[in-house]
Parts: sequence; structure tokens; C-alpha cells
Amino acid sequence: MQPNTLLDSLIDEAGMSHAGFAARVNRAGQARGLGLRYEHTSVLRWLRGQRPRGPVPELICQVLGDRLGRTLTLDDIGLGAAPGTPSRDATLSVFVERATALWRSDQQQRGHVVAAPAVTGTHAVMPVWEWENPPQDADVSRAGHSRVGPADIELLRTARTHYELMYRRAGGLATHARVVGFLNAETAPMLRGGYSDAMGRQLHRATGGLVAVAGICAYDSDAQGLAQRYFHQALRLAKASGDTGLGAYAIGLLVNQSLFMGEYRQAVAFAEAALRTAGRAITPALAADLYAMQAKSYALLGDGGAARVCIGRAEAEADRITPGQEPEETGYVEPGLVNVQVAEALFGLGDLTAARTHAAEAVGAPAHERGRVHRLAMLSQIELRQGEPDRAAGTAREMAERARGMESLRLRDRMGAVRLGLLESGSSEAAEAAGFVARALRVPL
Repeated sequence: MQPNTLLDSLIDEAGMSHAGFAARVNRAGQARGLGLRYEHTSVLRWLRGQRPRGPVPELICQVLGDRLGRTLTLDDIGLGAAPGTPSRDATLSVFVERATALWRSDQQQRGHVVAAPAVTGTHAVMPVWEWENPPQDADVSRAGHSRVGPADIELLRTARTHYELMYRRAGGLATHARVVGFLNAETAPMLRGGYSDAMGRQLHRATGGLVAVAGICAYDSDAQGLAQRYFHQALRLAKASGDTGLGAYAIGLLVNQSLFMGEYRQAVAFAEAALRTAGRAITPALAADLYAMQAKSYALLGDGGAARVCIGRAEAEADRITPGQEPEETGYVEPGLVNVQVAEALFGLGDLTAARTHAAEAVGAPAHERGRVHRLAMLSQIELRQGEPDRAAGTAREMAERARGMESLRLRDRMGAVRLGLLESGSSEAAEAAGFVARALRVPL
């Protein structure tokens, strides 16, 4: 079940407690001859995605509409379709209300939103299918009191760059609240403002890039359901903008998350969808990353042949990358990134010699600090597997040093795996390095 952030937002706007709201629904039901006995726990179940039975959704519209002084529909309260049903026919304006409701609930740290699990199966695939297929948004203009202009678009782009850099330096845990606060304070009013079709497409494109950063931070904080919803939002915003390259980038984020969650076949399928649908709109950097992630997926599935084919394609695309010719979203594909991705794939296939060559090249290439920590972790694990614990200890120490000041659960996962490998090696120098890593991990996040 998906959390009902629209209903949550409306209850909050109405200034009602969960118990008070349940009591009002009960009284509205009594006026119709219904013996309802809902309480605050019932409301919490609705907010978690459970659909009330019978005429109760209409009663909710009535109670909230009377309190807020406006007519509300089932779509307005998030109950226009069966729970979990993808709303293919939802208009862009309905999407905007749902998206901004999620931002508000996230900023308020609503447990049923922040802790929601990621969806799987059809519900995970449907947003990608909708991005691939018609209908397109013929007109994204909107009437509103506050007009959106070029300065607003520039603010969103500047914010995306700012928060991405903050994420790279400090981690998703430290950055998430900041970017979500900006979405609520600055971006939501713009989406509800007035703009032409041309300006609206720029607005949705800039918002999509910023929302993707919010999803990355949620992923890094291990809020996987929340991250997935942000990635789906970025995909829908990309479609509204008409930028298929941005959509392919959003799918790339879903591919990476699928790998983390062990959904390897889904990762392969999503990457194929991005490459197929975006076509020439995909830049060499993004194509290289998508092929490299496919290679890792195939390696983990035990398909060495397919993995090596994708490795070749990733390397070929990486050779085509031209600095200054990539959109800012793909700036993460720095020199060496494809090398470390390929190293992970080869590591999964058991080809340690080739994996070490790629990992060493990755470590030797320029990278931001976060990326360098991942690269050092990979190299250390390969060195351990090759029976060189003392060398791995030195690599691990550098990894832990460079991770100082970063608040990231994904980095802690990598460092924890390296620490365990060091302890299992039986080397005294490795054991000392494991203690050094352990002290870095001891600081609570």
C-alpha cells in the first residue's frame, strides 16, 4: 500500500487531530443512519494506504470540505482509485497536488510516509511504462496568481547544484531535510503558479532534477519507499517537460535502487527501457552508466556472457564522453566511475585480476570525496579476496579517512563490509585497520 499523503495534508490543513477527525466522520455517518466507530488508529490506517469501506470516502470529503470551505472529490483526498492502483488518467494538476503533499508529509517526518516500503511488481513497473508510452502532455500551462519566470527556473537549477554538492560532501542524511524544505518553501508555490506551456516545461524539467536529488538523499538515508516515490515523481516531471534524457536519468536512479534491493532482472529491464525510449537523447555518460549497471545485474544473475557484452558497451560509451557536453545531472559520471562499476561486475564474476585493474584505475582517476570512498572500498575488497590483507588494510584506512564528515548509510554499508573482511583475513595489520574503520563507524548518524 502507498501512503495517502493527500489525505494527510488535508487533515493537517484543516487543523484536526486524528482522533478529532475520526469523531467528525462518525458524526457525519450518524446523520446518515450509520453506526460508525472510527478512532485515531483508523485514521492512521487510512493514511498508510488502507481504503475506508462503503460510503466513508464520501463522508471524508464532506467533513474536510465543510471545514476547509471548498468542495473536495475522491481524487482530492487520494481515494479516487482502489488502493495501490496506478492512476494512469490522473491529470498533471492532480499529480502536482500529490507530489507537493508528499513533500509536506516528508518535511513533517510522518512515519507512515518516511518508513513506507518500496513497491514491487506491477506498481514498480507502471510509472516506467507510463513514461515510455502515450499520451504525452499536450499543454502544461497553468493559470495562477503568481507568474513563474526565468529567474525562478534559474533558482531551481542553482538549488539542484547546491544540494547535489552538499550530498556529495556531507551525505544524504545531512542533506535530505534541506532539499525537502526548499521543495516545500520555494518549488511548490511555483508549480501552483501561473505559466505558459513553454515556461511550464522548463519549470517541470528544473523541478524534476531537484526532486531527483531529494530521492537520492532518501535512498542514501535508507528510506527506500520514499526514495522510490521521489524517483517516480522525477520521471513524471520529465515527461511533462518533454525531456526524454531527464526521464532516462530518473530511470537510471531506479536501476541503481533495484540493484540495491536485489531486483536484478528489474534493473536490467529498466535500463533497457531507458536506452530504448530515450534513444539519441541519452548522452554517452548516462548510456555508459546504464550499461555498467546492467553488467553488474547480469553478473549477479550469473550470466557472464551478457555481463561482458554490457561491459564492452559501457566502455565504448565512456570513450565517447566529451567534457562540457553533458547535462548537469550526469556530472556524477566522473572519470573512473565506469571503471569501478565494471570492477564490481568483474568481481561478481570472479575475475579478480581484471577487477583489480579497473578498481585501481578508478582510484587513480579524479573524483569527488564520496565517489572516492566507494572506489577505495571496492579496491580493498578485491585486495582481500586476492589474499593481500596488508595492502587492503592501507586502502581501508584511506577509505575511512576520506569518509570523515559524511552521513551516509550507503557508505556505512560499504565500510562495514570492508571491516568484516579485514577481521576475517587473520592479519594483525588488517585487524588494526578494522579497528580504525570501526571507530569511524561508531559515531551515530
